[in-house]
Amino acid sequence: MSITNYKNALPLLRIPFSVYLMPVFWFGLSALPQPFSPWRALGVFVVLHLLAYPASNGYNSYYDRDEGSIGGLKQPPKVSEELIHLVWLFDALALLGALLLSPWFAAGLLVYLLVSKAYSYEGIRLKKYPLISTAVVVVFQGAFTFLLTQLGTGADLAQLREPTNLLLALVSTLFLCGSYPLTQVYQHQEDRQRGDQTLSLVLGIRGTFVFAGVGLLVGASVLALAYLLRQETRSLLIFLVATGPVVFLFSRWVWQVWRNPAAADFEHTMQMNQVSSLCMSGAFIAILLLRSL
Repeated sequence: MSITNYKNALPLLRIPFSVYLMPVFWFGLSALPQPFSPWRALGVFVVLHLLAYPASNGYNSYYDRDEGSIGGLKQPPKVSEELIHLVWLFDALALLGALLLSPWFAAGLLVYLLVSKAYSYEGIRLKKYPLISTAVVVVFQGAFTFLLTQLGTGADLAQLREPTNLLLALVSTLFLCGSYPLTQVYQHQEDRQRGDQTLSLVLGIRGTFVFAGVGLLVGASVLALAYLLRQETRSLLIFLVATGPVVFLFSRWVWQVWRNPAAADFEHTMQMNQVSSLCMSGAFIAILLLRSL
């Protein structure tokens, strides 16, 4: 062991890649009807995006041992034992930080971390099963994290269980259901070699894009319904305007893939992730700011 080995392992936590999951965090905050503590919200952000998500990324890399491109890293470094040490450290710090915010938030985070381990751990490896692995990811990184974010900022049970809030939590899962297979579309060869039957591998390249389009359309429709039920037409308009670039980019990418399947590559996938994350986060931040004003 050496400091150099830990430095080499650190990129496999893919901390910048965790930023792509920000929309669920901002979405959860923007859905809260009552003011919340900005400091608690910052604490939740640090726990989720700088500690818990990187720990899950690193654990996944430890068992996958990818040699090709993975989310956020075009050329990942070699996996070493130091990586798993960093994973346990980040897990411990995440749980400690969560406990300082709320025991219930810490309990929810523990469930999330255990499920994320089951996704990758060779003795269980939910990743081998296309439907189960997809359900686990879209539920726990979607609705579960949406509600967990609100719980960490101090929302009570009545706020969490309010019908339109649960509907918005469902939207976060539907959006992930549409976008998650797109993150697998360039990894078919490596997944096939490892024996991992991802949903994208089962659907094929074109099928992945059709599935994604339907999932995102259903998610947007349910979002519109929820905002209308909450009488938040302005929020709906902000979302539609802010995500216009995402619709354009996705449509162009579909057209490119239909002409040449090789366009379903790492570069296009990361570009889609970046643009959709920034646009959706921007929409929910704008909704949040306008509500506070």
